[in-house]
This record gives sequence, structure tokens and C-alpha cells, in this order.
Amino acid sequence: MYDKIKIQGLTLFEELVETANLKKGSLIVLGCSTSEIMGSKIGTNSQFDCAQAFYSGFYPYLKKQGIFLAAQCCEHLGRALVVEEEYAEKHNLEIVNAIPQPKAGGSSATTAYKLFESPVLVEEVKADAGVDIGDTLIGMHLKKVAVPVRLSVEKIGNARVVCARTRPKFIGGERAIYNKELL
Repeated sequence: MYDKIKIQGLTLFEELVETANLKKGSLIVLGCSTSEIMGSKIGTNSQFDCAQAFYSGFYPYLKKQGIFLAAQCCEHLGRALVVEEEYAEKHNLEIVNAIPQPKAGGSSATTAYKLFESPVLVEEVKADAGVDIGDTLIGMHLKKVAVPVRLSVEKIGNARVVCARTRPKFIGGERAIYNKELL
């Protein structure tokens, strides 16, 4: 099953990067319940091996593209996010002090913390796109206007997948003309 999860993860992120037109320096927020992937109720069966397999598929691809990842912790850590210190500093994000563990932060965030070059936790980001695996509720970490993205990967293991990209807000009235490249 882990090989399939690895392949699904890579396919999902490749499609999202292309569909959302993400560029070097963009940020994707990931909420991921390994419990749900493995067929259990969210928060009941954290699976570190599952998270490692999942990340081994997509994370090298994101690094190669120069796209940052924000891995959302579970509610035990207030849905804080693991990000690279470089990203936190560049965007003036306030760092908070915690180290995620499989049962306190979740296996996904724990995996990110171990994989990142210089991981830190922050309480909020405004991501360019998002991946929600297993109904983890990532919307609070997206930029203002989130747009659903339909991809070929609808499930990772047993967990539902919902993706989004963001776009700038429309302002003005009926006479406004909008830049189609930003839609």
C-alpha cells in the first residue's frame, strides 16, 4: 500500500503545481491525516511509516521546483505549521516553540519536521495552494480567495483529498477589467 501512496502523492502534487500555476517560492499548505489514509477515524491511528512513504513521493519534487511546504499539525499543537526557517524569516512569521510527534502534532508534521533542512513551527501562513487529506481543514491557512481544484487523485489510501489554489480578489465594479493571467 505504501508504494501506491507514494505514487499518488507525487501525481497529486505534480498536477496541483501545474494546475495552480505555482512558481518558485510559492507555498503549499498540507493537512494530512495518516489515520484516514489507513482507514481509521482522524486522530485515532497516526501512522509515521505511512507519512514517510507519502512524503518520499512528493517532497523531492517540491524541493526541485523550489516550492515551499507548510505541514499543518493536528489540533494538539493548535494546527501550527512546520515550515522551513528560511521561509519564516523571509515572510516575517513569528516562530513558536514545539516539536511535533506522531501523537501530538501528527505523523505528517513529524515527517516534515524530520525532512526539512531547518524546520520551525509558526501559527499561521497565507499559502498559495493547499492539499487537505482526510478532512483536516486547512482553509485558515490559505490566502483570501481560495478556488477548488479538481485533480485526478481523489483519494490517498482511504482518505478524501480536497485541493485549492488561490487568486487575487476582484475589486472594482461592472466597468473593471481583470487580468486573465491572475485568474
